Amino acid sequence: MKVRQQITDLPQLYSAADVAQALRCSEWWVKEQARRGRIPFTKPGGSYRFTVEHVAEIMRIFERRPTESVGTAVPAPRAPRRRTATTPVPVTSLKARTPRRARYSQSQSTAA
Repeated sequence: MKVRQQITDLPQLYSAADVAQALRCSEWWVKEQARRGRIPFTKPGGSYRFTVEHVAEIMRIFERRPTESVGTAVPAPRAPRRRTATTPVPVTSLKARTPRRARYSQSQSTAA
């Protein structure tokens, strides 16, 4: 009975699809975040698996809290940044080539 008790003590593991459904996102997103090391996971047998603690940590990682208290003024949007003056780059003017048809007719007229 001791072996059976140890097996039941193991944490429940959830697949990426289960986590994606719980978080209401795509399975691809969950796997990509795990692959990039942005979320906690375990990988027994080569597939991403998640415990309840992992899912809770994922929710904490992506949690956003208000930074300002209610009633404070919202800062005005910043003006777009302008390019700073740089040293001028020398400009090379381009010249179009004479069309092939015109070049061919010029060589025929000079040869005759």
